[in-house]
Amino acid sequence: MAGHSHAKNIMHRKGAQDAKRARIYAKLIREIAVAAKEGLPDPAANPRLRAAIGTALKQNMTRDAIDRAIKKATGAGGQENYEAVRYEGYGPAGVAVIVEALTDNRNRTASIVRAAFNKSGGALGETNAVSFMFSRLGAVRYPATVADADTMLEAAIEAGADEVESDEEGHEVQTSIENFFAVRDALAARFGDPAEAALEWQPNTTVMLDEDKARAVLKLVDALEDDDDVQNVYANFEVADDVAAKLSA
Repeated sequence: MAGHSHAKNIMHRKGAQDAKRARIYAKLIREIAVAAKEGLPDPAANPRLRAAIGTALKQNMTRDAIDRAIKKATGAGGQENYEAVRYEGYGPAGVAVIVEALTDNRNRTASIVRAAFNKSGGALGETNAVSFMFSRLGAVRYPATVADADTMLEAAIEAGADEVESDEEGHEVQTSIENFFAVRDALAARFGDPAEAALEWQPNTTVMLDEDKARAVLKLVDALEDDDDVQNVYANFEVADDVAAKLSA
């Protein structure tokens, strides 16, 4: 399925992302700030904030840094007004790309995103230009060691999930947007915190790329992710394991 393929395809970039920890932290702090301002500053009563904090802790952000971000966002000094924007377009090899951003300057962000697409030989499109090729859903992922496939399937269905995919690497639980937080919390109560839990755009079909085309697409993805405003990048491609190994070398 596309969900697992997407997760595997981006694995080889984890090392590069770790080298950009300061940028990752900046993005996480922005998400925490937006979540805290949109709802209550108490994560127990704010599912989006709870999810943001969980992701930050997975990235080894300290509790003090998280608390400071929440206080800054909800206090007198919290003057930044970020808004969520989505960009869509086509990258190299006709790959469909969705970019999610949190920005305090739409013109600046649009200019940076458009430049990245143009430099890659792609083109930024209008809203909904490619999103019809994706499904918006919740994904909760666990390593294979937490439970066998039958146990995870039973727990996920009881929690209200739509589908479960299990293989030797792990479990991916898929759920509707409406049920995402309830499913995630129910599974966390039984199996502990998930390795990943997020609302995502997952491609309905994928394009298999060779090494050269995959390298070009990933260059675009990396350029987009280098911008502090960009939170997530999704694309409808996959690569063979041997190609992924070459790209990660």
